Amino acid sequence: MIKLRRTLLALATVATAVAGLGLSAPAVAQNYKSEYKMSLVLGTAFPWGKGGEIWANKVREKTNGRINIKLYPGVSLIQGDQTREFSALRQGVIDMAIGSTINWSPQVRQLNLFSMPFLMPDYAAVDALTQGEVGKRIFETIDKAGVLPLAWGENGYREISNSKHAIKTPADLKGLKIRVVGSPLFLETFTALGANPTQMSWADAQPALASGAVDGQENPLSIFTASKLQTVGQKHLTMWGYVADPLIFVVNKEVWNSWTPADREAVRQAALEAGKEQLALARKGMVEPGQPLLKEIEGTGVAVTRLSASEREAFVKATQPIYTKWKNQIGADLVTTAEKAIAARKK
Repeated sequence: MIKLRRTLLALATVATAVAGLGLSAPAVAQNYKSEYKMSLVLGTAFPWGKGGEIWANKVREKTNGRINIKLYPGVSLIQGDQTREFSALRQGVIDMAIGSTINWSPQVRQLNLFSMPFLMPDYAAVDALTQGEVGKRIFETIDKAGVLPLAWGENGYREISNSKHAIKTPADLKGLKIRVVGSPLFLETFTALGANPTQMSWADAQPALASGAVDGQENPLSIFTASKLQTVGQKHLTMWGYVADPLIFVVNKEVWNSWTPADREAVRQAALEAGKEQLALARKGMVEPGQPLLKEIEGTGVAVTRLSASEREAFVKATQPIYTKWKNQIGADLVTTAEKAIAARKK
């Protein structure tokens, strides 16, 4: 018994000495994974994936290599099904992600706000939401849903292209098979416009466009150019700016809680910095005078249609019933707050 007491006392003395020397950090670091998995829909050839690369590099630098992140583009951790990404984040299948508000909207209904047709007429409107009260409320909602949000990024305005003819009026969409993301709001919007929306992953979309199984698609222009969609029949592009797609930098909560407070702050700051850089990449060529990205696309032989205010208004009117219906489903208070923020924005 005396020997046991002496042993315990000796162990306590050693523990106290170790703590006094500040040697507790390695014990914490032993709980760190050798690699953290970051899910992305697109790879580093696109602004979306480039944002993931920037975030990973900044985290590695700021944590002195304690947190190493590997990118998994093509949502390969969940067999390419981008609508399952948020659930996989909550379950711990995915450690970190830069995700689309569209893809996560089936699990977090408030994220459908950004898919409301023609809600955000310009980049200033997008910023008024993500950087204001609406953005804070959205982050609180995501936090309560079980995933920790850190920063905003952007995929961009989703413009529509097809292989058949120019789209200038809602009637021009009638019967066109348009690939869309697996979102009920997208399906209802395109159905209201007379199109035949077809839900499929982006990995399946490109061969479907090449074979003519679908006639068109809607995506930011950075995706149009990087994917060379003009080579798969997309010869007609309409600038209608009906939906913008913010991205969100997130971490699984258990992973977050396994890090030291100092490393958490490092990851947060890295996300904020990477988010700003990624957003600039997503808008490159569109915010500069003359919109050089559009000229680049026209140079490949694509016919670009720019809608007049009255032509765009016809699309707004055609989708108004969908807007009204979804305003109630998302939450009238949140949507009204968004509408007021946009009305008060500085252009």
